[in-house]
Amino acid sequence: MQRIIATVAAVLLAMPAWATDVSVVGLFPNKALLVVDDAPPKTYSVGSTIADGIRLEASDRNGATIETNGRRQTIAIGEYISRRPLDSRSSVTLQADALGHYMAQGRINGGAVQMLLDTGASLVAIPASEAERLGIDYSKGSISQLRTANGVVTAHRVMLDSVKVGAIEIHQVEAVVQDSGLPFILLGMSFLNRTAMQREGQQMVLTRRY
Repeated sequence: MQRIIATVAAVLLAMPAWATDVSVVGLFPNKALLVVDDAPPKTYSVGSTIADGIRLEASDRNGATIETNGRRQTIAIGEYISRRPLDSRSSVTLQADALGHYMAQGRINGGAVQMLLDTGASLVAIPASEAERLGIDYSKGSISQLRTANGVVTAHRVMLDSVKVGAIEIHQVEAVVQDSGLPFILLGMSFLNRTAMQREGQQMVLTRRY
């Protein structure tokens, strides 16, 4: 029995660590706000162990330096490191419409929505009427002025619990809620940056990166 236990333990020790995805959502002197896999954001101090084999080595306004099994990499806000095997990642294929636009049926905080894929939008953008329908309390979000094709509009910055398109569900996604001038939801880069985008003819394939 002891020999069997020892053999099992040796096999487990020899197995590679399971996938860990780390993204940076906030930077401070000697601290970083990180999302590990799909867990809520957490603040780590320099020197902290983030996960097995992953450690925060440095952090300032330019980026977080993360050591992964002896290899160091500096990543900025919105960027990530991943140890997730390619074949374990979710993907979805979008078909272009007659105008070449990619519309996606999905969910925001569990509510059904239709979104326009827009690589020119830095964040997911939501009309105020849609935010109210989805139960998003944007009144407490920080207010900013956005320049759009229709002029300057007021927007409220919020954090979405989840955004889902097909099999891809991403948690803690930054967004803005616009008071006016937005006819539909824009699926912006705060979601798309966490996917790999590959265009194949009239199709766009999104594959989750972290």
